[in-house]
Amino acid sequence: MLRALVFAVHDCGFVARCALELDDGSEVRISKIFDLISECQFGIHDLSRTELDEATGLPRFNMPLELGIFLGAKRFGQGNQKRKQALILDREPYRYQQFVSDIAGQDVRAHHGDVHKVIGIVRDWLRTNTTRIVPGGSKMVERYKLFLRELPLMCKELDLDLDQLIFNDLTTLVVEWLKENSW
Repeated sequence: MLRALVFAVHDCGFVARCALELDDGSEVRISKIFDLISECQFGIHDLSRTELDEATGLPRFNMPLELGIFLGAKRFGQGNQKRKQALILDREPYRYQQFVSDIAGQDVRAHHGDVHKVIGIVRDWLRTNTTRIVPGGSKMVERYKLFLRELPLMCKELDLDLDQLIFNDLTTLVVEWLKENSW
């Protein structure tokens, strides 16, 4: 899902940001998240990543926490913080109400675990926030499939392990591919 999100964001002319782009052991992770949220006008929050941890049996609530921080920045922030816009995703409609019912009334979009659907959702949402013409959802999905077919060769050429790409490797590969495959 992350690869599809990153691809769609960049194909729409925006830059994907994530706490995974920073690896500074001297900084507390939540501080990195605060900084990123402060810097970004747009936030995509996928609540489907709340599955149970096999070791502890407890759910992971990082995504709902980050959404809460984003919404708090919009509500209580000043200046640009007030202009924040969020896209909230989940696997199924209304599933989020079982674990974060306080956001009932928010416009949460269901992607049904389908990366092609999430590309269309992200594309349409970002398109409402830019005057730039971007390809339609179906075309963007075709482009993503082509990117995925070429990704193993790109990784091989750069001596990268496809299954161990870090966020910065992924974004660099997406950006380079898009430069050579403009629509």
